[in-house]
Amino acid sequence: MAITGRGRARLGGRRAVGLLVTGTAVALALAAGGSVSQAGAATQATTQDAATQNAATQATKPKPTHSQIQLLAINDFHGNLEPATGSSGNINGTPAGGAAYLATHLKEMRAAAKAKGQDSVTVAAGDLIGASPLLSAAFHDEPTVEALNGMGLEAASVGNHEFDEGWHELLRMQTGGCLPDGDGTNNQNSCPDAAHPFEGARFKYLSANVYFENTRKTLFAPYTIKTFKDGKKVGFIGMTLENTPNIVTKSGVEGLTFKDEVDTANALVPVLKKKGVESIVVLLHEGGFPADPKAYNSCPGISGPIVDINAGLDPEIDAIISGHTHQGYNCSLLDSAKQPRLVTSASSFGRLVTEVRLSIDNTTGDVDRVNTLANNQIITQDVVQDPKTAALIAKYKALVAPIENKVIGHITTPSVVRTPDDSLESPLGNLIADAQLADPSVVTGGKTPVVAFMNPGGIRADLASNAGEVTFGKAFTVQPFNNFLVSMDMTGTQIKGLLEQQFSGVNGPDAPKFKVLQVAGITYTWNPAAAAGSKVVAGSIKIGGQPLVDGTTYRIVTNNFLSDGGDGFPAFTTATNKFFGGLDIDAFANYLTAHDPYTPVATDRISIGS
Repeated sequence: MAITGRGRARLGGRRAVGLLVTGTAVALALAAGGSVSQAGAATQATTQDAATQNAATQATKPKPTHSQIQLLAINDFHGNLEPATGSSGNINGTPAGGAAYLATHLKEMRAAAKAKGQDSVTVAAGDLIGASPLLSAAFHDEPTVEALNGMGLEAASVGNHEFDEGWHELLRMQTGGCLPDGDGTNNQNSCPDAAHPFEGARFKYLSANVYFENTRKTLFAPYTIKTFKDGKKVGFIGMTLENTPNIVTKSGVEGLTFKDEVDTANALVPVLKKKGVESIVVLLHEGGFPADPKAYNSCPGISGPIVDINAGLDPEIDAIISGHTHQGYNCSLLDSAKQPRLVTSASSFGRLVTEVRLSIDNTTGDVDRVNTLANNQIITQDVVQDPKTAALIAKYKALVAPIENKVIGHITTPSVVRTPDDSLESPLGNLIADAQLADPSVVTGGKTPVVAFMNPGGIRADLASNAGEVTFGKAFTVQPFNNFLVSMDMTGTQIKGLLEQQFSGVNGPDAPKFKVLQVAGITYTWNPAAAAGSKVVAGSIKIGGQPLVDGTTYRIVTNNFLSDGGDGFPAFTTATNKFFGGLDIDAFANYLTAHDPYTPVATDRISIGS
């Protein structure tokens, strides 16, 4: 910067004062009998000169134009307190995840932001609980909520899996309290430590688009506003998957209405703006699919619902923290005003955390999107585990051990796999269907089911063993939902319609959407080349080895999720004389015990042809 004459005069004046002070100091030192070197005098002059200049600079220094706020986000944790195993336990080959490691990474990231003078907030985009490993599920996911409390989570949107045990139970997750579940009945135990009852979530659940039927009241608050130390406000809108009623048990959402995500969020923008909020972030439990799933810090060729949702959301919404699809991505997508908008997702199971540096314009209070940056960071396992989280996990591991380690049977192969053949039938699907068909709890009035149907999406892992031994913990990993079995009557015509729904509606018409039910007691052939609605080869369906008869009524069994029409199978809702039996995991475990040792059977129930 060029120094003007006026500037040079001020500089000269400050330097003269500095020299005068230095001279006085030298005189005082000598009078006291001391000695001051020329170097010492020069240093003192330089120091005081710099101090004087710095004071003047501070007086004229302009105020910062922007404030930086750190936003940390996770999604789809699914109660994975311990690192997941197999492909679910790494990011591109790097071992990742585990609550004790996640807690440490979050603390370190916050500390780094604090050192830069930045405030921080931690949020989540749904499915923190539900479909959880036994360590959390055995205690109704109370351990996971406790762990998230310790990590400093502040707000979370409600995902579809938060409804796995029903909305009443989800309210308990927020407010606390214990269930009278019989101290371990059905292999679950609420509040196992009597000295420390469950206190509920310290973070706020948000669900702007979930309403009680026939009211204008939402299940949880639709949004929360955080005011930071410099007065900046950021509003967080929580959004639940609109399609939730189609993929959870009907009883879990009975009495609730799920509204469109885009319409709901857009309607809240003016509400937040009236409260002085210009910076708005949506925590959305819906997502997308990058063309390259390994590109977790970009989003090449991203597709899926998130693309249309982003296009429809009000341009006043500055960022979207998404989830549901278990993908990692970090995008800048154009909004409807053709401005870049941040869209992120942090994979699943606590393997990634998204760090966003929100840059907020101090004049407008709005997010400066050009200067807002995001980074998906791998939760590596090369850091020291957070002691409090590690102690929490150790406590519950000791409490769950008697349930988890009980040997319930043996298998003659290292595992029974869920990988399907060309017809989309799998060895593990057959085992589960056989177990449901054999379960005595669904027999009523002397009527025993002759066909079983199991949804492939409910089979969460291969059935693994320890040198052939199968424990309850391994079985639970396969079926973690605690669904009930339901027997019912269906006619031959209804069963035909059901089988066609595997390839049509939400399950078609393209092959990637096909959802072939795993079966027992029934055989048939389907034609991949045939049109949707006509894929099952005429005359190929047999029950108990006999041709299906349209007008005959058959007793069938499935889980309560499918019974309610879940996964795109409304035919089940037309069935009659429904009877609820026991839990699907109990039927599975009991079957393994009764058929010990178990050898996988051939996948010859479903075939493809013309």
